[in-house]
Amino acid sequence: MQKIAVYPGTFDPITKGHESIVKRAIKIFDLIYVVIAINECKKPLFPLEKRLNWIKKVFENEKNIIVTTHTGLIVDFCTKVNAQFIIRGVRTSADFEYERTMAHANKLLNHNIDTILFLTPPELLPINSTIVREIIKNNGDVSKFIPDCINVYE
Repeated sequence: MQKIAVYPGTFDPITKGHESIVKRAIKIFDLIYVVIAINECKKPLFPLEKRLNWIKKVFENEKNIIVTTHTGLIVDFCTKVNAQFIIRGVRTSADFEYERTMAHANKLLNHNIDTILFLTPPELLPINSTIVREIIKNNGDVSKFIPDCINVYE
């Protein structure tokens, strides 16, 4: 049986932290769906198409990574693509508490899906999309925070 995982997020924008998680996870899973989760309550800084193109560019040489979008519950997407795992990243204890709650809720919604948490490497701990967006809004240099092939100012 193929091990299929889903890595959901808004990726607004994709960061080196996100990239790190996927690159480590692809060593474990046969196929990973990187899914831009569309949430009407969130107002992203970057349009959906731009975020999709960035993620596709970051992983363009990885044949076992599919980049797509989804509106609704991520467990429903998992069921649709026969994924058994949800991948999430954890930087802090606060992240862990939030992710644990989400993992339990997802497990209650679909007992066949497990959540796998990846710890952020120490050198990437200060990186998150909120900080990156603030730097961008203030015309700062985000090159240390986003994948090398991405230019958010284009």
